[in-house]
Amino acid sequence: SPGGVHLAECYWRLGNKDMAMGMLRGKMLPWNAVKLLGDMGEIEDALRVANVYAKSQVANEVFLSAGDALRNANRLDEAIEYYQRVLDLDTARNEEYKQRFDARAKESIEAIRLFDKANVANVADGSYRDSSTGYNGPLEIEVQVMSGKVESLKVTSHSEKQFYAALTDTPKQIIANQSVQDIDGTSGATITSQAIVNATAKALAQGAKQQ
Repeated sequence: SPGGVHLAECYWRLGNKDMAMGMLRGKMLPWNAVKLLGDMGEIEDALRVANVYAKSQVANEVFLSAGDALRNANRLDEAIEYYQRVLDLDTARNEEYKQRFDARAKESIEAIRLFDKANVANVADGSYRDSSTGYNGPLEIEVQVMSGKVESLKVTSHSEKQFYAALTDTPKQIIANQSVQDIDGTSGATITSQAIVNATAKALAQGAKQQ
């Protein structure tokens, strides 16, 4: 059940991946297993589950989760393919959700294509602002760059109503890594985390020095 996937995630986050995987192997898994398997690095299993739901009513969510899993595994061309599948769909529970799914997919593709420009070592000193689509709407960030380093990063505006830890945890990771790549989504808050990463990639790209 979907609840069983959450229990498996608890086992994993408490340090027992074997118990988590024991609950996920050899079963017809619910669609939310795609995200967990991706987070655990079990990419092929994540894609296998995603493809089961490719023609279902949750295909948008599934393809986004598969794209996120591939992106985190640095399989960027494949990630773009799954994000594009979201854009190619013409169904969602309503028009608002479809617009939100499409925005997340487009912004993720854009962020991946901006990774080179978003290399902070090549960004001019200054303050940059940009936005991306979170779970409940637009999310804006401001990033300060000094001497080829991210000095500060903060979320300046958002509509998120839960998982507030991502609003501080994800900026801390970006500052620690000095990169928008290889950022772990805060538990339960992948959409919010990804929005911060996407917005930061776009903001840093604004200041990319001409090579």
